[in-house]
Amino acid sequence: MTLNLPPDAEERQVQYLGSAALDGSPIAYVVVLAAVITALAFIPFSFVVGASGGGIPLSSSVFPLLGWILGPIAGALASTIGSLVGVFLAPYTAGIPAISVAGAAIASFAAGAMRPAQASRRFWWVGISGVELLALGAYISRAVLLNGVEWPVICLGAFVDGSALLLFILPTRQLCGRWIGSPQIRQVALGLFLGTWMASGLGHLAQLSVSYFIFNWPQKVWLGLIPVMPLENLIRCVAGTVIGTGVIAGLRAIDLVKPREAIY
Repeated sequence: MTLNLPPDAEERQVQYLGSAALDGSPIAYVVVLAAVITALAFIPFSFVVGASGGGIPLSSSVFPLLGWILGPIAGALASTIGSLVGVFLAPYTAGIPAISVAGAAIASFAAGAMRPAQASRRFWWVGISGVELLALGAYISRAVLLNGVEWPVICLGAFVDGSALLLFILPTRQLCGRWIGSPQIRQVALGLFLGTWMASGLGHLAQLSVSYFIFNWPQKVWLGLIPVMPLENLIRCVAGTVIGTGVIAGLRAIDLVKPREAIY
């Protein structure tokens, strides 16, 4: 039997309400991406003993990606769960577990806050910036006052953290969000690279502000880390861009349900 509706009848919309969600992101997405973080925790890309000791896992390159895919809250939760499980399964890349897990959550949360000007929660960056400024001031003042580290050495040693915070405060934060949401894959890749530098730097800054109070490394260690930390973050950005570009292109191609707070 055919049901004929009048031409001016209102179009019906069908919504699927069966799946559980966290802050607009399906729980299944959170679980799957947390598992990805755990799997990548097995792969170290650097064994330089830095802020928290131990190797740096490849998973650190995709912490920001989770914020752009799931949003700040769900992305931070997925990174936290994945990193926490990775602490037990791959302890050689865990460093100091509490500091590593916190850094993962902050990187994803900061990435999710890189929202265009017209988006919701676009002012969350203010709170993030305030906390990170306090963290930067805390460990720099300790380096100068307690360990006598010279200012030129501090400026070079804190280049990754300082540049990430500055770029996050400037409108480059919103530019990143627009690029990642662009239909042009080249702009997506540029946004992923720049955004990974910012979000990873902010996560590193939060970790460093705590670990420096534990290790109190002298100027000799600062000098050794000056060429290493930018290189590590650069590798992290390249890996995050390659992985993220493929993931976002795939998500768009298969047309999965897009989380409410996603930026891509």
